[in-house]
Amino acid sequence: MAAAKGPQGRGPRRRSAFTPPRNVKLRDGEGTKRPAPADRGGEGPDLHRAEGERLQKVLARAGFGSRRACETLISTGRVMVDGVAVRELGVRVDTATQVLHVDGRRLQLDDAKVTVVLNKPRHVVSAMSDPEGRRDLTEFAERYPHRLFHVGRLDYETEGLLLLTNDGDLAHRLTHPSFEVDKTYVCRFDAPGGPPRGLVKTLRDGVELDDGPARADSARVLAQNGREAVVEITLHEGRNRIVRRMFASQGFELTALVRTRIGPVVLGDLDEGETRELTGRELGTLMAELGL
Repeated sequence: MAAAKGPQGRGPRRRSAFTPPRNVKLRDGEGTKRPAPADRGGEGPDLHRAEGERLQKVLARAGFGSRRACETLISTGRVMVDGVAVRELGVRVDTATQVLHVDGRRLQLDDAKVTVVLNKPRHVVSAMSDPEGRRDLTEFAERYPHRLFHVGRLDYETEGLLLLTNDGDLAHRLTHPSFEVDKTYVCRFDAPGGPPRGLVKTLRDGVELDDGPARADSARVLAQNGREAVVEITLHEGRNRIVRRMFASQGFELTALVRTRIGPVVLGDLDEGETRELTGRELGTLMAELGL
């Protein structure tokens, strides 16, 4: 689906306060979690559903090429149904009840489930309504015929990648601390003379906050000009305003903060206020990383 645009007639969109890095790539499926094949022990579980759809037809409909190409995927053992590698070409499956993976990536075949990337502008509340009357997420969710909810939140001043979905299982795993989904942010702040030499190392080693220590999984300086600096930071924690508080602990107040990645999903060049549905590759990789 093409990126959804805002209402017409309001003039050109303001882009982000600064442009996020464009060299972040979607992680390849080779690094994702692959479901462990079940021990078939003889004939193994019966995966065939007589009233279902032929497996190669399901794969072709999902965009894996011609029927013949999909038959090759099956015969070479690259397709799994309910955790079992399937090589028989006559198998029929029920996409409503069975789970399919290709090369370790989960296929989302339920058209009723939608997951959307939003480039949230600044001064938008991460909620579907706001008692103070501030701009909220309703205008973005209403672009789709499904009832979508936000996954996690970005604070009022922060912009960037926010997911909207109606998939409860996906939302739960993205927000539950035990799944440790990493998130990347680009941070701008005033730094006369340049940022301290040890700032990046300090963020990686960990800083003490009022609700406990916090540590970046990675951090690097992207730019500096003697007046201000831009630092990219990745972490898997989701405590309230944690990135801002980590920099504040070192004496820096962020003047702009943009989230550019959640797991394998990247913001890319999506304009402020625009939305798009996740591609099959993005969704499959994300679900595989979450063990779905």
